[in-house]
Formats: sequence, C-alpha cells, structure tokens
Amino acid sequence: MRSLSPDDLVQTYLRALSYADAELAASLFTPDGVVDSPLYGMQAARDFYPALFADTASSVLTLRKTLVSADAATVAFWFDFDWVLANGTPAPFTVVDVAEIGEDGLITRLHIVYDTHPIRESWVAQNEG
Repeated sequence: MRSLSPDDLVQTYLRALSYADAELAASLFTPDGVVDSPLYGMQAARDFYPALFADTASSVLTLRKTLVSADAATVAFWFDFDWVLANGTPAPFTVVDVAEIGEDGLITRLHIVYDTHPIRESWVAQNEG
C-alpha cells in the first residue's frame, strides 16, 4: 500500500473496523506490525483483526480527534467505538489508538488504550460460552 497521510490512514483504519475488513486493516501495517490490545493482548496485526471481527456483530465508529506528532512518526486517534459483540451484547467504549509509523508510512505498532472494566465481563462471557 502506498504511504497515506495521517488523516487518510485514520479514515482507512476506521473504515476497515466499520466493515470488519481484516485484509484492509492489516494492509495498513508493516508485515511484522503488532497490535497491543487490553482485551486481546499483544498479537500480530494479521492475527488480531480476524479475532476481533469474529467477536463482532456490528460496530459504529465516530472519530473525535486525530493528533499527529511533529515528525509524523506517531498518530493518535480518539474515537467512540459502539461495539456490539457477536452474541448481540452492546459493548460501547471510547478509545485512543496510538500508532507508531515506520519510514514507509505503515503502522509498526498500534497501542489501543481504553478502560475495559465496563465491557470485560460481557466479552469474557461471550468467549467462554
């Protein structure tokens, strides 16, 4: 994938989440790119998105703000994730994703930051059941 501007990267990423498009999401990462998630732990991006989308019935994402470091090597995006788990349980949260960007413009590491307390019980119940 060609190098995207930070705004285009964020919009493409949110589109991939909205449409549960694991291939599109993974295409924004370097081949060895990783995701550090409070629910799923650290995983290769190519493994994380299929797992996330298997747990998802639907999602609506609303971007609040994008912040870009002076050197554009870090992009943070704050958004509302109105997530519905695969079993139909609503699990909405507000999140900040912090993307470390490589020289090729792709994400090398994505840190997902949010409070899992309100949704963890529902997520665990779905994945144990």
